[in-house]
Amino acid sequence: MTLSTTLQPLRRHRARADPHPPTGRDPFFDNAKFLLVVLVVIGHNWAALVRDMDTAKAAYTVVYLFHMPAFVLLCGLFSRGFTGTGPQIRALLARVLAPYLLFTVAYKALQTLLYDAPFSLTPTEPVYLLWFLVALFLWRITAPVWRAVRYPVAVAVLISLAAGLTGIGYELALPRVLMFLPWFVLGLRLRPEHFHRLRTRAVRCLAPPVLLTALGLAYAVAPHLNANWLYMRANNAELHTGSLTYLAIRLGLFAVSATLTVAFLALVPARRTVFTALGAATMFPFLVHGLLVQAGQVYGAYDLVGRLGAAALPALAVFGVALTLLLSSAPVRRVLRPVVEPGFPRFLTPGQSSADRRSGPVTSPSPSPSPSPSPSPSPFPSRQDSAREASSQS
Repeated sequence: MTLSTTLQPLRRHRARADPHPPTGRDPFFDNAKFLLVVLVVIGHNWAALVRDMDTAKAAYTVVYLFHMPAFVLLCGLFSRGFTGTGPQIRALLARVLAPYLLFTVAYKALQTLLYDAPFSLTPTEPVYLLWFLVALFLWRITAPVWRAVRYPVAVAVLISLAAGLTGIGYELALPRVLMFLPWFVLGLRLRPEHFHRLRTRAVRCLAPPVLLTALGLAYAVAPHLNANWLYMRANNAELHTGSLTYLAIRLGLFAVSATLTVAFLALVPARRTVFTALGAATMFPFLVHGLLVQAGQVYGAYDLVGRLGAAALPALAVFGVALTLLLSSAPVRRVLRPVVEPGFPRFLTPGQSSADRRSGPVTSPSPSPSPSPSPSPSPFPSRQDSAREASSQS
C-alpha cells in the first residue's frame, strides 16, 4: 500500500517540514499502524490482569475502546481503491486468506499441545485473534458494494446495531464482522487529508486530557465494567440487556470510540521516527504474538508477573513493546515471510503476460493513480509491495 504517492496536496508541506527525501510512503500511517499493533500486543498481555486489578481493567478498557475501531478505520481507508480486479483478488487470497488458513493450523496445533486435546480444524470458526483476517477479507471483498449505496455509513451503523439484536452464530466471526463494519465503511468514505486535519494544535492539545479523562472514568467504574461490550461479539441477550438499553449503550460506545480514536490519531507522529519502517511489517507481530501469549497463559507466566502487583501493568506493557519490536525485526520476518506474506502461485494466475511471469508471483495490487490510498490486502503491507507489482496492473 503506497500512500504518499497518492497525497499530492500534502507533498509540498512535508517537503518543507521533513529534511528527508520522500520514500513513497506516508510515515503518519506507518506510525499509526505500528503503534496500534503495539497496543494489540499489550492488550493481550494485560488480559490476564483484568480480573484482579482495577487499574489494569481501566487501562485495558480504554485501549479496547479505540484500538480496533482505529485499525478497522485504516483498513477502510486502504480499501478505497479496491474494485475487485484480478490482481487485487489474488493479493487478497495470498496475503489475507492464506495466512489465515496457515495460522489456523498453527493455533490449533498449539492448543492441542497445550491442552492435550484432539487436533481438529474448523476453518469457518476463527481461532483467537484470527477473526480479524476473516473480517478483513469480507470487508475488503464488499468494498465495491458500499460505493454503490447511498448513505453507506448510516446503513452500516443500522446493520451493526441490528446484528447485536439477533442470535448470529460465530461462523466466520460474523458478529464482529457486522458490529465493526461501520468503522470500515467510514474509512472508505474518508481521505488521507482528513487524518492530517486532526493534527491541528487545538486537537493535539486536547488529546492527552481526553485520554486521561477516559482512563480516570474507566477506573472509577472498573468494578462494573463488562469487557464483552468491547469485543463486539455478544448480542443483547448474552449481555442481559433489553433492546432499547442495548441500542443506547452501543450508540454511546460509537461516540466514545470515535472520540478516543481522534485523540489517538492526533498524537501519532507525522514525521519519520525510529519505528516508522516497522509500520510496514505489523502483520508479523500481529499473527505470531498470540501463540506466545497463549503458551504463557497455560504455563503460568502471567500468574508470576501478577505477583508484582501494580508493577505488573507497566512491566507487561514494556514486554509488549519489546515483543512487537522483536517480531518485527528483519531476521524474524525473513524466517516467517513464507507463511505471513506468501505469494500467489504463478501457475494459478490466468492469462499472465511474459512480463508478468518474469516479475514473479502476484502479491499486491499496484498503486492507484486516484487521489486515495491504493488498496493493500491487509493493514500490514510490506514495503516492497508496490514496487513488486507496479507492472502487474495498468
